[in-house]
Amino acid sequence: MLLFIHPDNPNPRNIKTVVECLKDGGTIIYPTDTIYGLGCSIYEHKAIEKVAKIKNVSPEKAHLSFICYDLSDLSKYTKSISTPLYRMLKNYLPGAYTFILPASKEVPKILHSKKKTIGLRVPDNNIARTIIKELGSPILSASLPGEMVEEYTDPELMYENFKHLVDIVIDGGAGGMIPSTVVDCSQEPYQLIRKGLAAWND
Repeated sequence: MLLFIHPDNPNPRNIKTVVECLKDGGTIIYPTDTIYGLGCSIYEHKAIEKVAKIKNVSPEKAHLSFICYDLSDLSKYTKSISTPLYRMLKNYLPGAYTFILPASKEVPKILHSKKKTIGLRVPDNNIARTIIKELGSPILSASLPGEMVEEYTDPELMYENFKHLVDIVIDGGAGGMIPSTVVDCSQEPYQLIRKGLAAWND
C-alpha cells in the first residue's frame, strides 16, 4: 500500500493504519529528517528478521537503530545517561543524528546480542514521531538496501521497487539523499563514525 501522510499535519486515520500494521508485525518504509527508512516495531521479532532479510544480512549485523519520540523515550533504551551526555543529546535532538549508546535491558536481545550497544535517533520529522507517539514504542530504523540512493527520494518509485517486500510505503514528500551523522557515545572520547547531514563539532 502507498499511503500519503501530510508532513506537517499527519492525518490521524492514516497514522492509525500504519500503527495497526506495525502492531500486527508489518514492515513499512517511512520518511525521516534525512533519507527514507525501512522499519517495524522493535518488539516484533519476525518483522525484525524480515527487515534484515530485505537488507540481506543477519539481524545482528544489520546496523539497526531505533527511532524514538523524544529524549525521555530514548533514555529508556540506554543505560544511565550522565548529566553532560544528557545536555549534549538535548542540544542536538531532535535532529539528523544517530547516537550509539550502551543498550539497556529494554532493548530486545535480537538487536544487540553481540554488540551491547544500540543506535538511537530522535528525527526532526513529524510523521515518524507521530507514528511512534501513537504506537507507544520506538520503531526500527534501517537504510534501504542497495546503492541507488536517487531512487530512495521518490515514494512512488520506492513503492514500485518494494511493494512486494513491505506492507506500507508512506508518501511524506521527497526524501533526502544524505544519511544521519553517526556518533559513538558508548565510550569517551565520543567518536564520529559517519559524517552525515548534520554538523558535528564536539
